[in-house]
Amino acid sequence: MSLFKNKRLGRSELSIPEVCLGTMTFGEQTEEGDAHGQLDYALEHGINFIDTAEMYAVPTRAETAGASEAIVGRWLKRQARDKIILATKVAGPARSLEWIRGGPLSMDRANLRAAIEGSLQRLQTDYIDIYQLHWPERNQPMFGQWQYDPAKERECTSIREQLETLGELVREGKVRHVAVSNEHPWGICQFTRLADELGLPRIVSTQNSYNLLNRVYEYGMAETCHREEVGLLAYSPLAFGHLSGKYLADPAAPGRLTQWPFFGQRYAKPNVSAAVQAYVDLARSHALTPTQLALGFVRSRWFVASTIIGASSLNQLKETLPSTLTPMHAELLEAIDAIHLRYTNPAP
Repeated sequence: MSLFKNKRLGRSELSIPEVCLGTMTFGEQTEEGDAHGQLDYALEHGINFIDTAEMYAVPTRAETAGASEAIVGRWLKRQARDKIILATKVAGPARSLEWIRGGPLSMDRANLRAAIEGSLQRLQTDYIDIYQLHWPERNQPMFGQWQYDPAKERECTSIREQLETLGELVREGKVRHVAVSNEHPWGICQFTRLADELGLPRIVSTQNSYNLLNRVYEYGMAETCHREEVGLLAYSPLAFGHLSGKYLADPAAPGRLTQWPFFGQRYAKPNVSAAVQAYVDLARSHALTPTQLALGFVRSRWFVASTIIGASSLNQLKETLPSTLTPMHAELLEAIDAIHLRYTNPAP
């Protein structure tokens, strides 16, 4: 019997577990055998919700783009498809990934259709349960950027056109539900308004970064998504491993940030180390590991529909998965908020 609760996602009938297995390491840090072991372990423990993306593995490069989907697809082929909730994402043009669909140039009809066909082929399935726009095509701050700059405006596919194409994919049975990722309040409101006005598919979720070092979601997005009935799929709950405390003990500790120093620039900001130290000290004063504190906090938030956890190995997953169940009592939450007010969002 699973120890994890299920939650309804958005206005849909879809019921998802409160923890999701992320796969961005599959095909880079994680070889296929270990990846399949992680998928098996998650499923054995009631986690049938899998998240991937056409651009994965990460850090993204031409040699590994699509590798995560292909690894998941070879595992999925052996499963009862209707028992798995599968989410993937289409990459937009904002990050100039020239090796994906020749650009990708935009999120127009041709690109969305090419992307879904590629993902379906790699995943060896006829449909995607949750199809997400990986990041907005329009100009907006993301991945460590924290200021909107109107001088960077550019032409982009309208949200209406994106929704109309997604609606076609839903009607054709290739997609069950549509969603966004790395969104902001304006985008959420536009997607839901247009869907309601035009009878197009309503987004069921947004996948945004949320952790003890980055609680920006609480400023505007929490209210917007609550009122618009859009669930949060929270990624990076351990802040790329920072909140495990391992980089405090050894800045050269094995991990994504030491293997690829350019990766995770949002954490190369003032006060990150001081904030991490404060949370590590708090965890230890309550006889918790830093990982238990960080993961238990994210899962406990009322607006989090599911916490996405990723691991570079099966052994790591065996530590992190049960840590998400760590209870958060009032005194502990008050202490967390006190640290947050002292070091407010050092890694937005």
